[in-house]
Amino acid sequence: MTKEFSVDRLDVKAFALAGARLAGHDSLLKYERLAQEARGLHPDLLVDWQAQGEVRTALGGAGQVWLVLKVRASFPMECQRCLTPVDVLLEVDRAFRFVADEATAEALDDESEEDLLAMTREFDLHELIEDELLMALPVVPKHDECPTAVPLASTDDDFEAASADKPNPFAALAGLKKDRKGH
Repeated sequence: MTKEFSVDRLDVKAFALAGARLAGHDSLLKYERLAQEARGLHPDLLVDWQAQGEVRTALGGAGQVWLVLKVRASFPMECQRCLTPVDVLLEVDRAFRFVADEATAEALDDESEEDLLAMTREFDLHELIEDELLMALPVVPKHDECPTAVPLASTDDDFEAASADKPNPFAALAGLKKDRKGH
C-alpha cells in the first residue's frame, strides 16, 4: 500500500522515510502573496514544482530528514527599463534539512550552511513554494533586450526653467579672477 501525502499538510518525516515524491502544475493564482506582485496575471500562468523526500546519513550515522524542492514559473512583471510587460523566469532548486523544532533551527542556523526548517507533521508545502518564488523575484525586472527603443535622455521643462533663472555659482569666482589679474 502506498501512502498518500497531502501538499497542504505534509508529514515531512514520513515523506522522507518513504523517499516519496510529489509534483504539481498549479495556477499562479493559487499563490495569493505572489499574485499581488504580478502585472497582467491570468489563469494560464503555471507554477511547475516537484518535491522529493530523502533521509541522508550524517557523520556519526544519524539519519537526517531532507526535502529537495524544484520550482519553475514564468512570472509577469514590468520592465524597469522600458516600462512594458516582461515575463521573468523564476527557478528554485534547493534542499532543506528538517530539525526537531524552531529553537533547534535557530540555534544551528548561524553555524550551518544548510537551509534548516522545523519538523512538523502538517507542513504546508505550497507556502514554502510561494516563499521561495517570492525570494526569487528580481529586484529590478527587465528584458534582456527591450522590444522598444528606450530614450537615454530626459527633459524636465520645470528643471530647465529653474536652472535658467539661477545665476552660475562660479560667476563670482570668475569675477574675482579678473580682479586679481587687473592688479
